[in-house]
Amino acid sequence: MAGEGASAVLLVDKPAGVTSHDVVARIRSERGCKVGHAGTLDPFATGLLLVLLDRATRLQRCLTDLPKVYRAKARPGWRSSTGDPEGELVLTGRMPRSTELPTGTVRQRVPMTSAVRVGGERLYRKAHRGETVKTPERDVEIYRAETMGMMMAGEDCYFEYEIECSTGTYVRALIETLDDAYCSELRRTAIGPFTVLRAGTELSLSEVAELVPAAAEALR
Repeated sequence: MAGEGASAVLLVDKPAGVTSHDVVARIRSERGCKVGHAGTLDPFATGLLLVLLDRATRLQRCLTDLPKVYRAKARPGWRSSTGDPEGELVLTGRMPRSTELPTGTVRQRVPMTSAVRVGGERLYRKAHRGETVKTPERDVEIYRAETMGMMMAGEDCYFEYEIECSTGTYVRALIETLDDAYCSELRRTAIGPFTVLRAGTELSLSEVAELVPAAAEALR
């Protein structure tokens, strides 16, 4: 494609402790061009973030809609007010009756700590002020949820999962279906054909269009 210039998609391995916005802001400062991303990761989560440069921001919708693959770690016998390690943790001591996660079409309520806008404001901003509102529900697709095993860390045990799901899925909400468990670690390993193993790669628009045919249409 002619005239691509600085337009590209960066494959970034986001570390824990920073927001997706933080990553975008840093790259915007470094590159001095329009920058966006295709799919938010929670601050505690790590893994693949697709950062869009210049004309690549036009691909946001089609790349965000791609299925995702996650590796998740569930800590049983505990509850979290947010479903993740950043919430208020309560020890219950109760182990889930089953380690299986639901698959197929799953109805989820959007967490208060999400970036979804309600009333023109992102929910996590309301949550930070201590506000509580009724959040929307939506159907998501869980294509695969494999139990990878159990591991011990001191006196604590954890269940590990690999989950392939549709966009908009809250893995921490999925883990909460185990009842007494929360998502203690989350890593996104793939978005459609893009994998975290290629983090650090910068793909041109033509390379992205070869991997995602819908991208070519979005760029016209």
